Order: sequence, then C-alpha cells, then structure tokens
Amino acid sequence: MKQSENKMGYLPIPKLIMTMSLPAVLSMMVQALYNIVDSIFVAKINEEAITALSLAFPVQLVIVACFVGMGVGINSSISRKLGAKDTEGAMMTAEHGFLIAGVLYGFVALLGLFFVDPFVKLFTEDALIIRYSHSYLTIIMLFAFGRIFAQVGVSIFQGTGEMLVPMVSQLIGAVTNIILDPILIFGYFGLPALGVPGAAIATIIAQIVSMIFVLLYLTRFKRVITFKLKGFHVNRLILKQIVIVGLPAAAMQALASVMLVGLNLILAGFTTTAVAVLGIYYKLQSFVFMPVFGLSQGLMPIVGYNYGARNKTRLTSALKLALGIAFAYMTLGLVVFQLFSREMILLFSGTEDMLAIGKHAFRIISMGYPLAAISIVISTAFQGLGDAYLSMIVAFIRQIIVLLPLAALLGKFFGIDTLWYAFFFSEVVGTSVVLWFYQKTYRTKIAMLEETSS
Repeated sequence: MKQSENKMGYLPIPKLIMTMSLPAVLSMMVQALYNIVDSIFVAKINEEAITALSLAFPVQLVIVACFVGMGVGINSSISRKLGAKDTEGAMMTAEHGFLIAGVLYGFVALLGLFFVDPFVKLFTEDALIIRYSHSYLTIIMLFAFGRIFAQVGVSIFQGTGEMLVPMVSQLIGAVTNIILDPILIFGYFGLPALGVPGAAIATIIAQIVSMIFVLLYLTRFKRVITFKLKGFHVNRLILKQIVIVGLPAAAMQALASVMLVGLNLILAGFTTTAVAVLGIYYKLQSFVFMPVFGLSQGLMPIVGYNYGARNKTRLTSALKLALGIAFAYMTLGLVVFQLFSREMILLFSGTEDMLAIGKHAFRIISMGYPLAAISIVISTAFQGLGDAYLSMIVAFIRQIIVLLPLAALLGKFFGIDTLWYAFFFSEVVGTSVVLWFYQKTYRTKIAMLEETSS
C-alpha cells in the first residue's frame, strides 16, 4: 500500500483529526446519552434500583476492559502495519482479532455464571438490591458476545482510518437501547413491565443489533480488509503483537473496576446513598470524558500509522492538536459541574440526602478534569506507539496507589465530605507521571523519526 493511498499519511493534520475523531466523538456522545437515560429510567423504579446499577457498574467495566483492550491491540497493530506498508500483516491481525474475541467472551460468560452473587454480597445485605444486581449482571454478562464481537469489527475499521462505520454501528446500538429501555422497563405496547431486568435485556438486544450491522458491513458491503478464513492458522507472532498492546490496555481499564469496587466498599461504610451518588456521577461524567475518548480513538491510528511510516512531524502535530482540544473541552466540563451539580443530580430523582452528598462531591472531583485531559491523550499516544504498558502504569499509580488509599484515609479521619479530594490529588500525580513517561518516550522513539514538511 502506498502511503498516498491512506489519508493518515497525507491529509492535513487539522482536517485529519476532525475527519477521524468527529464520528467517534458523536457516537461517544450518544453512548453517554444512553448511559444517562438508562439510569434515569431505572432511578424511577426506586433508590434500590439505581444503587444496584451503581454496584453493577464495576463489573460492567471488567467487560469493557476485555473488549476495549482487545480493540486497542487490534487498532494499534493494524494502523502500524499499514503505515509500514504491510497490508498482509494487517489482514492477519484482523482475522486473529475474532479468535481473541471468542476466548474473551467465554471468560466473561463464566464470570456471569459464578461471580455475580459473591460480588454483590460484599457490599450489601439488602435483599432487593441483591436481586436487582443479580438479574441485571447475569443477563449482561451471559450475552456479552454482541458487544465483544462488535468491538472487533469497529477496531478493524478504526485501524484502517475508517471512522464512519464504527460511528453508525455505535449510534444504532445506542438509539436501539434508548428506545427499548422504557418499553421493557415499564411495560409499554402490551409488554410486561420487567423493571431492572428489562434494562439489561434492552442493552443486550442493542449490542447484538450493533454487532450484526458492523459484521455485515465488514464482510459483505465494504471490504476494507479482505478476509481469507479458508486456510486460517494461528500465528503466535500476530497474537503476541495484539496482546502486547491489548493486555496493558485491558488491565488499565480493569483497574477502573478495581478502583470503583474499592470506593464502593469505602462509601458503603458511610451509607448506600453515597454509593448511589458515585454511580450517578460516573454516568454524568461520561458526557465530559466520552468525547475526549472519541478524540483519542481518532488520534491513536494516526499516531500508529505515522510512527510506522517514520513521520515525526505528522505524529507530533496530531498529538499537540489533540491535547489542545481535549484540554479546552475538559475545562468546559469543569465549569458545568461547578455550576449545575444540583440540577444534574435531580435528573436521577435525587433525594435530599443524595443532593447533600452529591453537590459537594461533583464540584471537588471535577477540579481535576483539565489534568485528566492531558493524561488521556498522551496515554492514547503510548498505545498508538505500541507502548500501552506505560498507560497501564500511569493508571495503576493514579487509581490504585494514590486514589484508593488516600480516599480511605481522608474518609476515616476527616469524613465523607473530604474523601472526594482524593480524586483531584490522584489526577495531579497521574499527570506528572504521564508527562515524565512522555519525555522519556520522545527521546527514545519519536526524536529519531524523520522530519517532514507535510
């Protein structure tokens, strides 16, 4: 493949960033809208229902860790191979992605069968919350194949620079979910009111619809990469290349689950209302973080392609522009959370107790948003360069070494109102570490690339 045949090698960087990132940002915004709408509907059942979803959220992050890590490995490997003009290697990477997806689905399904009840009972003895959590998580995990296999197709397209198909796939899934939620939760059009299980069923139906769309498009309607499944054989080197990048990315995502489990345990020691508040916060913060993740999705294949093509100018220009956009947007998010925390909590039928805890928590946590923008974008660049382990180290230090212990100490000695400052301090440390890693990476990998005028 000639470099001129792929837009990641020749399109002006500002236009390329917009072309690559806008579809992902739009789909992420719809995903964020779905997360919020889903929780708003569930919150109308009762506070126990929204608490159950808050307890389920860390487990869902384990599923997310599986498919996001796999997707990052596929995306990064394909883009770097295309940049190095290794089209055959890119096609083999795509094929091996589906093999890894099958293994991951088996793992998630086993967790759904044997892990749900012991996990939920760590946090509460409330029979209603346990019942809600069990039904929701069991359905989500046993039918996770839709989300996992859809991610393989999405990552293949993203690795080649094609961002519109992933956007449409995710939009279809999110819109389907939003439509089905009230129908299945409250029982419209003659259907029974399923409550919390209805929310889970709506989610898995939407994921399967999204999977069907992206796989049909990949195999029949537009062949960005041609599959040669006849005669397929496992290539250990290809698997290793995917896993080297994907495993640290998955571990980084899984750390968020460990962090939330720890925070829920800490907050449950005060009140289950605080657990519900944290769950609501993570739904709301998605409107701030999801667009930046979408921007990063567009950035990663650009970094990978131009690193493979040894084009320093385009790589660093893309990174600088993405940093500026992310920092500005996250600063806007900071302002919104400072001014409208009460109104956001009331969207979820917030009680006075939830408002008392949540307003203070939202304002303190959001102080770290601009710093988080820097960490997210540079960590994505590490993944594009094939150094995903650096992103994992940063996440481990920020969430496990700093955030959890500091939250526990502040909560124990100064109370729940002070506990939230642990979020801000963890962002300060995380950003410092990620900048230090970037300086080292620049000297050893980026500085030696070729300067160009493009």
